[in-house]
Amino acid sequence: MRELDVLGVRVEMPTNQPIVLLRERGGERYLPIWIGAAEATAIAYAQQGVVPPRPLTHDLLKNVIEALGHELVEVRIVALRDSIFHATLVFDGAIEVSARSSDAIALALRTGTTILVEDSLLDEAGVAIAHEEDDEVERFREFLDQVSAEDFDNPGEPGQTEIWPPVPD
Repeated sequence: MRELDVLGVRVEMPTNQPIVLLRERGGERYLPIWIGAAEATAIAYAQQGVVPPRPLTHDLLKNVIEALGHELVEVRIVALRDSIFHATLVFDGAIEVSARSSDAIALALRTGTTILVEDSLLDEAGVAIAHEEDDEVERFREFLDQVSAEDFDNPGEPGQTEIWPPVPD
């Protein structure tokens, strides 16, 4: 299994479909996963350190896990079936629970849990980015630094971030 870092979320055009981009730690492969708008917001909030006044769903789950005296020890992205990524939450005591990859990523970010991917899955669905394309990745990171979670609430509305990379005027 390979460890992944979450680079961030963006809205893919023209479909307005949010995507989370993960990168192989110590490698050059990326794993793009299309997700829902609510999960994109949850991931963006976690990356930005946004603490809502009342717990959102992923915050609530984190609180329940802690209140029950357990710990999420790993998030594994384990399969791609019918264009859908599947994940497993691994808790202390070797308890495993199936989850959507987007929910698993949002929870991992809140708990500081390692995200892993099966080698064969990264071979199948990963995208290698050549060195000359690293500038594009850096521009994507800069874009992520300027985008907020609210930009994913209603993509396409005036004032909402719609595309990456930005189109020159």
